[in-house]
Amino acid sequence: MARTILTGEAVSSGVSVGKAYLLAKGHYCLTSVQNIPEDHVEQEAERLQNAFNSALQSLERIKSSVPQEQQEHAAILDSHIMILRDPKLRRKTERYIRELLMSAEWALEKGVADVEKGFSRVDDEYFQARANEIRLLTHRVMNHLSGSASSIKPITSRVILVAHDLTPADTVELNVSKIMALATAQGGKTSHVSIMARSLEIPAVVGVENVDTTVRDSDFVIVDGFQGKVVVDPSDEELEHYTNLKYQFENYRREIMRHRELPGESRDGFRINVMANIELFEEVRAVLDYGGEGVGLYRTEYSYLYRHKLPSEEELTEEYSDLASILHPKEVVIRTLDAGGDKIGKGFENLEEANPALGLRAVRFCLKHRDIFKSQLRAILRATQHGNIAMMFPMISGLNELREAKEVLEEAKHELRLEGIGFDEDMPTGIMIELPSAVMVSDLLAREVDFFSIGTNDLIQYSLGIDRTNRHVAHLYQPLHPALIRSIKHVVDAGHREGIEVSMCGEMAVDPYCLPVLLGMQVDNLSLNPQSIPVIKKVMRQLSTEECFDLLKRILESDSVSQSNRLVKENVFNRFPEELLFYSSMLEKAT
Repeated sequence: MARTILTGEAVSSGVSVGKAYLLAKGHYCLTSVQNIPEDHVEQEAERLQNAFNSALQSLERIKSSVPQEQQEHAAILDSHIMILRDPKLRRKTERYIRELLMSAEWALEKGVADVEKGFSRVDDEYFQARANEIRLLTHRVMNHLSGSASSIKPITSRVILVAHDLTPADTVELNVSKIMALATAQGGKTSHVSIMARSLEIPAVVGVENVDTTVRDSDFVIVDGFQGKVVVDPSDEELEHYTNLKYQFENYRREIMRHRELPGESRDGFRINVMANIELFEEVRAVLDYGGEGVGLYRTEYSYLYRHKLPSEEELTEEYSDLASILHPKEVVIRTLDAGGDKIGKGFENLEEANPALGLRAVRFCLKHRDIFKSQLRAILRATQHGNIAMMFPMISGLNELREAKEVLEEAKHELRLEGIGFDEDMPTGIMIELPSAVMVSDLLAREVDFFSIGTNDLIQYSLGIDRTNRHVAHLYQPLHPALIRSIKHVVDAGHREGIEVSMCGEMAVDPYCLPVLLGMQVDNLSLNPQSIPVIKKVMRQLSTEECFDLLKRILESDSVSQSNRLVKENVFNRFPEELLFYSSMLEKAT
């Protein structure tokens, strides 16, 4: 075919050149509502249940065949099996058959659309990725309804996998050792396909519109995991450029991986712990493989999603204990539930909010539903027997909210003491600083906690009043905005005056442009995606505190974001050419 360049979101760095393997699955297209005669209702309801059961059985068969080297996918398969077993989705879908006389296909489509509508009200990529997983499961059920369910053709040579989307079940059925790169029409940074690509260390671009209909099987393609491009039928010049870039990156990665176990330390000996953000148990291996010095943020929401009942205290205790045991003696910071009722368990589906991002979520939801909150707190406390767990509350807006959360924690401790259940009495307790109100009273908050963790993703959005996923205002998402730099400096200073550590776990922590500024503030810990840890450590080892102090002073005196960006570019641009070459999205953000 003629040369074509498609664009999407780069989620795993690298370049790959080769032939495309098009994963063609039976996608369905419903054109008009199909109604059924009233006397066909029972037959149609039975057909729907049979399709659910067949899809469930196929997933269970796939799970039983998971090879030892892919065991990390089993946990996600378990969650998908749980979704298909959930009677709530089945009942909702069957009700449309009985009440609206819809065909099983249309009833299923409407039932899943209702679920997606709930997820769409939360502007959070994590939850949008989970909603897409439900849609993918719907495809599996729909294929069983239509009788088009079929196995995936085997991969016999090294290829670039092109697909509409990729599920954990697909990855088990495929020979992933022969996949050089991934390009999908769906997905985001937190989707399973992205996590898998990073764990396999292969380039990946997701959200590439129409990639599965534009690229044909065996087309010659290039996947650019830096710029987020898929080049179909490249020119000789492009082929030469990307081949050279591929070898440069592979040499660079080998170099930084050789030194990944070195500490995060400046040239003159200032130490910053470089830790990892994770949300799935399968990512623990990556923390260790990439030289992570612990987990600075363990997101706990996944355990609550897609369930017809809430996770038990025993289940949560086992999950947190396993995590702490594997990573011991490295520290694990567990963030309490950061979600609203429309995303967890049973009984909250009627919660309607015009703006959930500013509504009943995170610690606010937990304080309203103390039984859920206390169950999780008890589980965290019970898992502290290894002595390496810390805990933090998200989205704290002020002192009263913090004290109320701490009261529930003390109640949980008191109950465990009465029951004779041991726990670490000295477990560190901290808070996320991600609201402007928390910034302004950080001096007061610092007196009541053991540490701060600055969540820059939300702090930037709430401070600047922009949604970074909205293309109309995404250009205003500027980490080096003078208001943000002054806010972060205020928090760091407030924490240090009270003798507590201050960490950062947002995207600023992974940005080489921001690192000299954060080092100048003397942030204690950085927490980022595991794959970026060796890069940040390498940059840190080439900086000195003196030059970072000087840069920070000039930025604090800056009166515009353009001036701040220019100062940082002048400092960094010529110092770290490889980092800027291989992390070009950061270069674009800082210009």
